[in-house]
Amino acid sequence: MGWMKDESGLEKCDANYVALTPLSHLRRAADVFADRTAVVYGDHRVTYAEYHARCTRLASALSAMGVSSGDVVATLLPNIPAQAEAHFGVPACGAVLNTINTRLDVDTVAYIFDHGGASVVLADTQFIELAETAAAQMDGTPPRIIEVPDAPAGFPATGRHPVYEDVIAGGDVDFEWDMPEDEWESLALNYTSGTTGRPKGVVYHHRGAYLMTMGTVVSWRMVLHPVFMQIVPLFHCNGWNHTWMMPLIGGTLVCARDITASAIFDAIADEGVTHFGGAPIVLNMMVNAGEDERRDFSHMVEVVTAGAPPAPATLGKFEAMGFNVTHVYGLTETYGHVTECIWREEDWANLDKPALAAVKARQGVAFPMMEHITVMDENMVQVPRDAATQGEIMIRGNSVMKGYLKNPEATQEAFKGGYFHSGDLAIQHGDGYIQIADRAKDIIISGGENISSVEVESTLMGHDAVMLAAVVAKPDEKWGEVPCAFIELKPGAEVDEATLIAFTRETLAGFKTPKKVVFQELPKTSTGKIQKFELRKLAATL
Repeated sequence: MGWMKDESGLEKCDANYVALTPLSHLRRAADVFADRTAVVYGDHRVTYAEYHARCTRLASALSAMGVSSGDVVATLLPNIPAQAEAHFGVPACGAVLNTINTRLDVDTVAYIFDHGGASVVLADTQFIELAETAAAQMDGTPPRIIEVPDAPAGFPATGRHPVYEDVIAGGDVDFEWDMPEDEWESLALNYTSGTTGRPKGVVYHHRGAYLMTMGTVVSWRMVLHPVFMQIVPLFHCNGWNHTWMMPLIGGTLVCARDITASAIFDAIADEGVTHFGGAPIVLNMMVNAGEDERRDFSHMVEVVTAGAPPAPATLGKFEAMGFNVTHVYGLTETYGHVTECIWREEDWANLDKPALAAVKARQGVAFPMMEHITVMDENMVQVPRDAATQGEIMIRGNSVMKGYLKNPEATQEAFKGGYFHSGDLAIQHGDGYIQIADRAKDIIISGGENISSVEVESTLMGHDAVMLAAVVAKPDEKWGEVPCAFIELKPGAEVDEATLIAFTRETLAGFKTPKKVVFQELPKTSTGKIQKFELRKLAATL
């Protein structure tokens, strides 16, 4: 790096200035925690020394294929060991990791291959046809496909492409990792969900991911050697950066191909899982699991949840089962979670369970690695902390994306005024805690009155028959828009439209209550978020 002077006359050098990168965590763990279990997936169990060696061989193999600094390597993988290894092995050869949502359609995957410029793709056999078809539809040069079979799960190799284990077996275990010279160098490329128009490519840097891992350890009150289950898909904000974090504290990463209530309960009981993260739908799934899916366990399990604000009723039931929930909030553009609902002993210790669940559902305050997160109006002015005035959540800090790939206009718009504009409407309480009111596009304006779909959904989720609730605007000749509720019932539960509407009237103002209730399975993304844009289209036809 050489010598660089600053105003003090003192100098930066290789001894006192090293680019921050989460790659450092695994290099250290291979020595400090060499014999500790690093990754578990069925019969696959490797130590940190073995984990580091496998990632090194992957980096070497990719380099031998011609992958070099700044190139993009994509993956179409579930949460299996190869996906975790890619998080270290791909950047260890200087490349940028692009984990792609396995539930996307062929056209969108082809667009991402093209737009991101993937040179290689690691594809699970389950998704090999998706990778092949998408590559065939590209305008540019298609990526080389490496197949990752999972025979025990029913996905043996097709034989049409080089197989992952053979590829890494040919790698050099002594390969020298290509560490970043500048922590602003690109580490990962993540595409937004793209519910309207093409998805945008969000670029992460090494510094942001490193600080995210450090901040999460502090905020989650983690100590050495946790057993962490990777439930959040690693193609979603790189699993909130948790896989990069595990080597920092010598933790064990428990992989799971399919996320079910029984798989989670089994991992807690059999592997001693102490921590996991997931969307509220995961909590809801476990609360409503049948007795045949559940397992007994005696230790407290720490859980972070993010996504749509969890219903207080769900939080209350979930914690009674032996889980302690910390509610967090973030976006793809912020590497995952950047606010947390920190426990306030002095204010909350004596609250009854419903009131406690309600305050724990708040999005909270900034993580320690963030600089400033608050709620501002359209003029970038701080809103009053009166728990009533709405504004937009604004974010500033090191764990904010570099920007959108090849989209300077969208980047400038997102960073207008020196903050990242989240697009989420919220209020702020007197203690500074942020509470989401709604996405701007999800606010229902009925007769000039703003209705928060989140508030109506939380009320509906309090009914014993309701598994999931989503509320969207339905066009109305008189009022412009009225709330329309889509309800997914618990197995075997029965309730009619009139009963649910009457239930909401017990706590909500009349204009906020649903005017139409539809019972059906709700459309969801791979991370458990309800696809409201699909429901809005359906409501418009009712």
